[in-house]
Amino acid sequence: MHLKRVLPYGLAAALALPLAGLSQATALAATDYQAEDARISQGTVATNHTGYTGTGFVDYTNVKGSYVEFTVNAAAAGTAAVTLRYANGTSADRPMDISVGGTVAAPAVSFPATADWNTWATRTVDVPLTAGSNTIRATATTADGGPNLDRIGVGAATDTQAPTRPGQPGCSDIGESGLTLGWGASTDNVGVAAYDIYEHGNKISEAPGSATGKALTGLTPDTTYNLTVIARDAAGNTSPASPVVDCTTKPSSDGTPPTAPGTLSAAGITANTADLSWGASTDDRAVVAYDVRSGTTVYKTVTGGTSTTLTGLACNSPYSLNVVARDAAGNVSQPSNTVTFTTKACATDGGVPSSVATLSTGWTIPWGTYWMPDGKTALVTERDDFRVWKATKDGTRTQVGTVPNAVTTNGEGGLLGVAVDPRWDTDHYVYFMHTASEGNRVVRMTYDGTTLTDYKVLLQGIKKNRYHNGGRLAFGPDGYLYVSTGEAQTPDLAQDKNSLNGKILRMTTDGKPAPGNPFGNYVYSLGHRNPQGLAFDRNGRLWEAEFGNSSKDELNLIKPGANYGWPTCEGNCSVAGMTNPKATWNVSEASPSGIAIVRNVVYMASLRGERLWRIPISGDTEKVGTPTAYYVGTYGRLRTVTKVPGADQLWLSTTNCDNNGGAADGSDKIFKVTIS
Repeated sequence: MHLKRVLPYGLAAALALPLAGLSQATALAATDYQAEDARISQGTVATNHTGYTGTGFVDYTNVKGSYVEFTVNAAAAGTAAVTLRYANGTSADRPMDISVGGTVAAPAVSFPATADWNTWATRTVDVPLTAGSNTIRATATTADGGPNLDRIGVGAATDTQAPTRPGQPGCSDIGESGLTLGWGASTDNVGVAAYDIYEHGNKISEAPGSATGKALTGLTPDTTYNLTVIARDAAGNTSPASPVVDCTTKPSSDGTPPTAPGTLSAAGITANTADLSWGASTDDRAVVAYDVRSGTTVYKTVTGGTSTTLTGLACNSPYSLNVVARDAAGNVSQPSNTVTFTTKACATDGGVPSSVATLSTGWTIPWGTYWMPDGKTALVTERDDFRVWKATKDGTRTQVGTVPNAVTTNGEGGLLGVAVDPRWDTDHYVYFMHTASEGNRVVRMTYDGTTLTDYKVLLQGIKKNRYHNGGRLAFGPDGYLYVSTGEAQTPDLAQDKNSLNGKILRMTTDGKPAPGNPFGNYVYSLGHRNPQGLAFDRNGRLWEAEFGNSSKDELNLIKPGANYGWPTCEGNCSVAGMTNPKATWNVSEASPSGIAIVRNVVYMASLRGERLWRIPISGDTEKVGTPTAYYVGTYGRLRTVTKVPGADQLWLSTTNCDNNGGAADGSDKIFKVTIS
C-alpha cells in the first residue's frame, strides 16, 4: 500500500508540535507516516476530533488485538526511534505492543490518558530495523483497544551492532625499522570502516576497512612489539580486540653507537630541579636522542639540543646523573661523566616520603586495596587469579575467597577494584569491579570478616576490551559509590553521555544511579580514556588520575557533569566545554594507576614511569604545586597506593608480574612508605 510521507520539519513548525523524546537532530531526520494510510485491523479512519494531521486518524475498535501496521523503509540496519502521536480521552491507560516484522520489540507500551480526545501527545520507543522494507505494528493489548492514533515518526536507524573480532594477526616483511601486519577480516552488518592497530594499550596506526594488512614503519630495531587489531564501523562501534601477536624487528645493520656526550655539568639546583648541559655526540648516521640517567634508570629523554631542566626531583636528596646518546638503531653511547649534587631542603607542605619497608611478598598483580572501617585490616584483590585477601598492618595475609564469574582479557581486565561499605559493621557489604563474559560489572558480596559469600550483580553494560577497562572503586563522603570505567578501546564512548564507558560513575549501594547525578543516569563525569586513580581530599573533592595514549597522562579534579576531553584532547585542551587537567606528564614518566591523599598531598603510583609522584594541593584551592618523583626505577611498575588509616603512611603495591613487567608469578610486593 502506498504511504504518504511528510518531512516533519515543516509539519512540526506549522503545528508547533515537536516530537517528544527525540533530539532536535533526530526529529529533523525522521520520516512521518500517517495512520489513515496504513493497514488497519479492527479500526476505522475518523475525523470527529480536532488537532490531527493528514486527512484523519485511526480510531481503534475496542477489542484486544486491534492494530495499525505501517510499512517503512530504512537506509541501513540499526536501532530507530519511533514516535507515535496519539490521543486518549478516557481515564484508563491503553497499552500497545510495538512489533517489527512480527516480533514484539516494545511490549505493552503505556499510552496514558490525555486531557481529552482533542489533545494529542507522543510516545517514543526504540526498535530494531533491517535495511530496506520493515513492518511496524501497534497492537492493542487490552479489551479497551488502542488510543486514537494520528501518525508515527520514524527516525533514521542508528547502527549499534559492532563488527566481529578480527582474525589472528601475523607479521611478514620484517625489517629493522618496519614490518607488515596482516589479520583476518572482520564482518559487520553495515560495513567495516577501519581497523585500529594497538601496541599494548596504545593506538599506533590504522588501516581502511577494505584492508587486511598494514605496513608499520618507524619501529626500533631488535624490539618486540605486542600487537592487536580492533575493527571499527562508521557508527563508531568497535569489535573485541583480535588475538595478540608478538613480532620482533631485525637487529640493526648499524652497529656503530654514537660517541660519548661531552662534559656534563649541573647548575641552578633547587629543591626539585636542576639545569643540565653537555657536549654533543656524533654518529655515523644521526643522534636521535639523549637520555638523562641515574645509573641505567632514565629520568628524562631529550630529543632536541644538549641541555635541559630536569624537574620532578625529590627535595633534600642526593643525585648522581649521566647522559648517553642514542641513534635510530637503538645503539647507545658510552655514558658521559657523572655529576653529583644534592637538591635543596624540603618545603613544609604536607611532608615527604622518608622511608620504605617491604611489608608483604608473594603477590601476583595485586590490583585493588581498600581498608576496613576499623582501620586494622585491608582487602586486596589479585587481578588475574580473582583472589581476595585480608591483609593486616604487619603484612600478614589470609585468603578470604574469590569473586565468581570473573574472567581475564589477557591485558588489563580481570578482578579490579574493591571497596568496603561505610556501614559494613551492620550490612557486611563489600563491592568489586570485575570483567565478566559480557563486559565489566560492579558487584556486591557479603564479607563477615573471614569469608566472602552472596554474589550479586549491581551494574552491567560496561563494555570491556583487552585494554582500557578502568576499574577503581571508592566511597565518597556522601556515602555513594564512585566507579572509574575505561572507554574499552572505543574512544567515542567517552563522549557519549548514555554510555557507561570512559566515565566516572556515581551509584547507590543497591546499584541505582545516585540522586543528583548531572545527567539523570549513572554518569558523573565524562571524557575519560582509562581512569584508574580515585581519592577524596580533606574538602571532600574527588581527584582522578588516568592514562593518556601517546602524549600526556593526567591528574584531574572531578566535578559533576564536567567533560575531560578524550578523545578530542589528550592533556590540556583549548576546545570549549572541555575541562583541563591540574597536572600532566609525558606517558613515559607516568602511566598512572592508583592515587592516595595524605596531608593534602596527592601520591600517584606510576606503571611505565616506575615511580611514585608527589603532587601537593595548594591549600584549599583547585591548584597543585610542582610534582616530584620518588623511587624512580627502584621497585618497578607501581600499581596502587593507599593511605594507612590513623598514620601518615602509604601502602604501595607493584605490578611486575604482568605482560609489561615480565616477572614471574609471585614476584609482586607491597611496601610501606612513611611520610614525615
